[in-house]
Amino acid sequence: MPEISVIIPTHDRLEFLQKAVESVMDQTFSDFELLIIDDGSTDGTFEKFSGSNYPIKYHYQPRMGVSTARNRGIQLSSGNLIAFLDSDDLWKPEKLFVQKEFFDKNPDILICQTEEIWIRNGKRVNPKNKHTKPTGYIFNESLKLCVVSPSSVMMRRELLEITGTFDEKLPSCEDYDLWLRIGYRLDVPLIADPLVIKFGGHSDQLSRMFTGIDRFRIYSLQKLLKENLTSDQNKLTINELKYKCDILKNGALKRGNILLFLKAFLVKYVPENNWGIEKY
Repeated sequence: MPEISVIIPTHDRLEFLQKAVESVMDQTFSDFELLIIDDGSTDGTFEKFSGSNYPIKYHYQPRMGVSTARNRGIQLSSGNLIAFLDSDDLWKPEKLFVQKEFFDKNPDILICQTEEIWIRNGKRVNPKNKHTKPTGYIFNESLKLCVVSPSSVMMRRELLEITGTFDEKLPSCEDYDLWLRIGYRLDVPLIADPLVIKFGGHSDQLSRMFTGIDRFRIYSLQKLLKENLTSDQNKLTINELKYKCDILKNGALKRGNILLFLKAFLVKYVPENNWGIEKY
């Protein structure tokens, strides 16, 4: 049984995917399995990887979304440690070694992430202050935006048995949803080494494929209110939900989407009711 299971979900990103796979195969730590979950690609990904041998395992599924793809990878994996890599990102060669060593030294910790380098439109950029990664208790920052990237995370399998996996109803912001469910429960330490190279600016990024993306975050915040939050966490969650409802309804009004405007208005004042806002 391998120590680490690496899961790469992909859809029609063969050129990016080949580089991502190379960055995994170049790791200095070698006791891993690599699961490529092909979410309905039609660009030659099947022909390239379907005949792969250990440590690469290729699995094809009809197009079902990134949440389902990652969850399928979790189901098929066998390592006690799980790491995710988006198909358009890269790892530095020491990424798995550094995180495995961190877990060996901290047996009670269930999850950690690393710093990363951002490349946008071919140029290195510095993240804005709001994107600065916190360490330890990340819940407050996680309410506002996603402060954890899947490609930087490694976690013990047992953590997902506690929190559940990715919400398959979400076509986007599925990582935001999971980090909230993790972040209110326990700390997420940050390894300061930038061991991930993240590429942005290309047109098929999920965040650029949907309008009114805050509707998915609102759905996640509504779900979160049903969890066993502290009174302070509950108050912060409601405040952030109302703030995101204001952003969503203002945007919906500008686009003439009256139904979405009304749903955002209702959720703001009756946050415990799910009006199906994520579908619009």
